[in-house]
Amino acid sequence: MNLNDLPCGQRATIVAIHAEESLHQRLQALGFRTGQMLEVIRKAPFAGPIQVRLGTTDIVLRLREAANIRVCRA
Repeated sequence: MNLNDLPCGQRATIVAIHAEESLHQRLQALGFRTGQMLEVIRKAPFAGPIQVRLGTTDIVLRLREAANIRVCRA
């Protein structure tokens, strides 16, 4: 399942990141790494951004960026 498919309030573990090199590096710099636990905090309406929590940090991603992150529900 992709991160953009995860419902609000759901926790998951990052399994893989399938993105072009520049986006992959940016996501890693933000803390998105294989094995990292995250939680979906909020999804904006009308295909807006998604807010996720990695540890104590909240990060907002575009849906197309979140679609590159494969997760497994916790």
